[in-house]
Amino acid sequence: MLKRRSFFIIALSSIFSGCALVSNIDNTSPTSSISKTPIVVSDGVASFELDNGLKVIVKQDHRAPVVVHQVWYKVGSNYEHNGITGVSHMLEHMMFKGTKSVKVGDFSKKVSKMGGQENAFTSSDYTAYYQVVGKQHLESVMQLEADRMRNLLLDEEQFQKERDVVTEERRLRTDDNPSSKLYEQFNAIAFLNSPQRIPVIGWMQDIRNWQLQDLQSWYEQWYAPNNATLVVVGDVDPVKVKEYAEKYYGIHKKSNIMPPKPQLEIPQIGKRAITIKGATKLPSVIMGFQVPSLVTASNEDGRKEAYALDVLGDILDGDDSARLTKFLVRGSKKLASVEAYYRATSRLKTSFSFSMTPSAGVTPEQAQQQVWQEIKKLQTQKVTKKELNRVLAQAEAAYVYRQDSVNGQAMVLGSLASVGLPISTLDNWIDNIRKVTPEEIQAVAKKYFTQDTLTLGILLPNGEKVKKLRGASSHGGLR
Repeated sequence: MLKRRSFFIIALSSIFSGCALVSNIDNTSPTSSISKTPIVVSDGVASFELDNGLKVIVKQDHRAPVVVHQVWYKVGSNYEHNGITGVSHMLEHMMFKGTKSVKVGDFSKKVSKMGGQENAFTSSDYTAYYQVVGKQHLESVMQLEADRMRNLLLDEEQFQKERDVVTEERRLRTDDNPSSKLYEQFNAIAFLNSPQRIPVIGWMQDIRNWQLQDLQSWYEQWYAPNNATLVVVGDVDPVKVKEYAEKYYGIHKKSNIMPPKPQLEIPQIGKRAITIKGATKLPSVIMGFQVPSLVTASNEDGRKEAYALDVLGDILDGDDSARLTKFLVRGSKKLASVEAYYRATSRLKTSFSFSMTPSAGVTPEQAQQQVWQEIKKLQTQKVTKKELNRVLAQAEAAYVYRQDSVNGQAMVLGSLASVGLPISTLDNWIDNIRKVTPEEIQAVAKKYFTQDTLTLGILLPNGEKVKKLRGASSHGGLR
C-alpha cells in the first residue's frame, strides 16, 4: 500500500541526414502474432502474456466509463552505471519527441483531444508511461503507446534542447535545494557500491556529457515488449484488451535482454556520516539504516522482517497520532518536523530512514538523540496490542481508499510486476501485516537500528539568504 514511506509510488543505429537516429533492425512483423496464452483470472485481476514476452495485467472497474492505460519498463536509475547516470530519466523526456508516424508534440496533443490526461515518470526501479481516457479511446492510446515502444526517432536538435531542460530541472530540484542535495549525498554514502546510490535525475557532470548515441543504445537495450508490463484498469473487457494488445503490441519482436550484473551492497561495518552547508534557516538531519525489502528477502523469515519493518514505520509515522509526531513534535517540541520512510517493495536492498528538522535552538545532535530515544523504546518495550490494532486498522483503511482510484490501482499493480513481486502481493498485503507480532517488531528494531549500521547526513545553515524554489518541467517526473 502506497504510504508516505512504504508500499502503498543492443544493436547500434545508422546516422541519417538531419542528425536523426533510426534503428536499423527490424522490430516489427508484417502482422501481429495471435497469442494462444489463456487469460488467467485470480482475485479479480486478469493476466496473460503475448508471444513476444509482453506481460499484460487487466483489472475491471466499471464504476465509471474511464480507463487507465500504462506501460512499465523494467529500467531505472539502479540499472545505470557511472558516466551515463540519469539516462533513463532523459530517455523518458525524449519519448515525447516523436516517432516515424507521430510528429514531435503530437502524442500529447492527440491524448488531449480525447479529453484525456497523460504523463510519465522514472524511478530507481522502473520507468512508466500512462494515459487516463474515456473507455472508447483505449484502442487509440494503445496504438500510440505501442508505436513509441520501438519506433522512437531520436533527433540531435531535440536532444540538445531537452538536455538543457533536464540540466535546469536538476538545478531547480537538487542543486538549488539544500534539502534535496542533502538527501542525494546522504544516499551516496549510505550505499557505496549498490546502484541505489545513483540519483534518478543523474549527476550533473554526466548529464552535461550525454551523447545522443547513449540514449539510442539505452532505448534499444531496454525498450522491448519482453522487458515491459502493460497495465489496463477501468471499464474494460479483458478479452478486448487482449485483442488490442495483440494487434498493436504483438507486432514487436522480443529483444535479447541482458539483465545488469548483480551489484550487491557491501556489509556496513561502522557509522558513515556527511555534513554539508547550504542556504537554509534551520539544520536538517537524516538518519538511515540498511534493511531488506520483500524483493531482496531470501526466505520467509526475511519477508516477515519486511512486513514488520513496514508496520514499525506506521507505528512511528503513520499519521499525526503516531509516535514521532506525538512525542517529538507536539510533545517535547524538540523537532519542528520528523518523518520515517521505508519502501518494502524496493528491487534492491534499501534503507529505513528518519528525516527531521530541529526546532529553533535545538542542535542536530540533540535532534538525533530524540529519535534514538524512540528507537530504544521499540527495542526494549513491546508494542501494545492496542497500538498495533490501531495501526493495522489505518493500513486497512488506506488499502480500501486506494481502490477508489483506477489510476492508483494500476500504479500498484504495475510497480509490483516491475520489481518481480507477484500481483497477489496487493490483495495479500493486509493479511500479511496482520500476522506481524509485537515480538517481530521489537526484533527488527534491535537487529537493524544500531550505531554501527547508522548513516548520518547533516545540513547546516551557511548564512546565505534562502532561495525561493521554482517549479520544474511538465514531463519527466521523478519517483
